[in-house]
Amino acid sequence: MKKDGAAAVPPPVRPSAVALTPLLLFLLLFFGAGIYFTSHGEAMGFYQLRAPVAVLPALALGAWLAWRRGIAPLDTVLAGMGHPNVMLMCLVFLLAGAFATVTKAVGAVDAVVALGLGALPASLILPGLFLVAGFISLAIGTSMGTIAAVVPVALGISDAAGLDAGLVLGAVVGGAMFGDNLSIISDTTIAATRSQGCRMHDKFRENLKIALPAAVVTLVLLGAMGDVAPVLPPDDPVSRWLVLPYLLVLALALAGVNVVLVLGVGLVMAGVLGVVAGAGYDAVSFASDIYTGFEGMIEITLLALLIGGLAALIKACGGLDWLAQAIARFARGHKGRRAGEASIAALAAGSDALTANNTVAILISGSLARDIAVHHGISGRRSASLLDIFSCVMQGVLPYGAQILLAGSLAGLSPLLIAGKVYYCWLLAAAAIVFMLWPSRQRSPAEAAPAGQGGAAQ
Repeated sequence: MKKDGAAAVPPPVRPSAVALTPLLLFLLLFFGAGIYFTSHGEAMGFYQLRAPVAVLPALALGAWLAWRRGIAPLDTVLAGMGHPNVMLMCLVFLLAGAFATVTKAVGAVDAVVALGLGALPASLILPGLFLVAGFISLAIGTSMGTIAAVVPVALGISDAAGLDAGLVLGAVVGGAMFGDNLSIISDTTIAATRSQGCRMHDKFRENLKIALPAAVVTLVLLGAMGDVAPVLPPDDPVSRWLVLPYLLVLALALAGVNVVLVLGVGLVMAGVLGVVAGAGYDAVSFASDIYTGFEGMIEITLLALLIGGLAALIKACGGLDWLAQAIARFARGHKGRRAGEASIAALAAGSDALTANNTVAILISGSLARDIAVHHGISGRRSASLLDIFSCVMQGVLPYGAQILLAGSLAGLSPLLIAGKVYYCWLLAAAAIVFMLWPSRQRSPAEAAPAGQGGAAQ
């Protein structure tokens, strides 16, 4: 019997497949409406039902399921929406929108084109953007910061060259995910190696065997898809000093400065240079453009908040636990390295689809993935590599993931138009599957055991 004044303790939540139905409802509404309107001749079919509206019925269903299980729905939703990762994501969205709007208004994009990009063959623009994004992401360890810094420039180049904006954004997002997946300072790499108990450089070497072939094929494919029209410089002369905000943003990002500070400093410099070098640009125009940039990111910010609440409901109702148990049962019921690696891959991809955050997905699934690796004789470096790869693959093609949402919002494109053109992530998934199916030599027990059982983590 509960004592007077004592708080009621909710019963433990059992794993439940039903808890996943809110996410399925959201995807059904979002994709279904887009496909329906497109098939009926609507050119902007995927804009007829906006994602933040499509997620509302899913939230209602998730809240009802939580209430049925004795969980406080509103508290759970608010906790998910207010999570520090979600708040940081929203802040990055707003600052990226403001930076893109201000730099475009002051003529910085035209300055980049005028600085010699017109001499670059259009067939090399897409591979070049992939390499630039990959290098920056590898150096700074964050795909979000890379996309925020590179997309505004990439869009200006695509407009000048007459390239498909979806292809351009796909190249940038793919390069950003390539670097994020391999970088030794990336959150995903740190989470994967820590959870699997392997050394950083061991995971990097194992990861590179899969990522490098996928990147090479991506470069060849992007080169073949580039338009033959050259990039033409702008008709009106522009001040080359206006390129400095981009250079500053890239330099600060490579120096490891926090992405929020990077975008904030770049935004201020763009405004100052606009006042100094731009005809008629003043403080009022600067403030107005900042707010215009904020307005352009309202949809993505709302969706990030609502998806954060939905993910919290799914987790609280046992959806993630059910997924983990289902994969664990499959792993226990099938012997052999391939079954174990397939289980780890499915665990990483499934967790990311439910959380829309690759680092969180690895943290959630890391312990189970390690148990599967030990049970099937899979080395720690290999399980860490698969965890990181498949969480990044899913994150890179997820239409409601932060990376594609940010790129789409900056360009004014539907996330679905971009997701299918992130060729690197699709090729990375194919390369990883081939890698898992490829015969491999037997490992010794010491080699197969993760660090802590046969080695030391670093």
